Amino acid sequence: MRDAVVILGVFVADTTYRADRAPVIGETILGNSFALGPGGKGSNQAVAAARAGTATHFLTKLGKDAFADMALDIWKQAGVIPEVSQHADSYTGAAYIFVEEATGNNAIIVCPGVARTISAADIDACGELIGGAAVFMTQLEQPMDAAMRGLELARAGGATTILNPAPAAELPDGMLALCDYVTPNETEAEGITGVAVASVADAQGAAKALLARGVGAAIITLGENGVWFDDGSVAQHVPALSAGPVVETTGAGDAFNGGFAAALAGGMDPLAAVRFGNATAAISVTRPGTAPSMPSRAEVEALLAKS
Repeated sequence: MRDAVVILGVFVADTTYRADRAPVIGETILGNSFALGPGGKGSNQAVAAARAGTATHFLTKLGKDAFADMALDIWKQAGVIPEVSQHADSYTGAAYIFVEEATGNNAIIVCPGVARTISAADIDACGELIGGAAVFMTQLEQPMDAAMRGLELARAGGATTILNPAPAAELPDGMLALCDYVTPNETEAEGITGVAVASVADAQGAAKALLARGVGAAIITLGENGVWFDDGSVAQHVPALSAGPVVETTGAGDAFNGGFAAALAGGMDPLAAVRFGNATAAISVTRPGTAPSMPSRAEVEALLAKS
């Protein structure tokens, strides 16, 4: 188990609408295209980690419906090991994703469905799996107390802990101190620290604020500007990589986190793992969709070799 990644999170079916612009309230516009596919931050991250060649377990809840079938199918294709319960009295989550055609930028509404009921008791039932992992990672699409309990069990068992604090939310006391790595984007970093992040220089201040709250290392993702890394000893800007024209940025953060977790579990040092995550994200944005855009390990290694 000490070479495995365990991820707690949510699967949702992504309903993606591409248009020239978003409608305003009360307005109807014609879109350019529609796609239905697998998504959810935790699930996307698990697919990215598994495709990077790492044994990856995913903890969640599903309904018993067509979207659940979609989840199980994408996990089977990617090699994700599902640690999942299914519930006929609720539904599998779904997400509305608007993509601006010209830029690939997006806006998202997530409804987690039955995954909203994941409890601390559910996490306790997986305590041995979580504590025995090389890396445990969670986000905040499932309930906060479940995420907190997962981090506690991982820390107690000796697993490396990663919190991707998305979507942005107020964090309970003590959560950041349980995290070896925290990986917010600019908006999430500002929400946690109060430091507005509009540049690499701003990210340095936000990272210091996270370290002051007990985080082992702050990794602030900056989109096309790469990543700012600070573990209290090493503070370094890691530039983004390019793998071609940007098609869609929706799953970029999930690609980074999944690749980063897989690289850590495989024994890479943190900065090398950040570069691996950057390469994973760079390839993902050249393709449409979220989980389907995640690259193989061979593709990531090829991009790193060229860079």
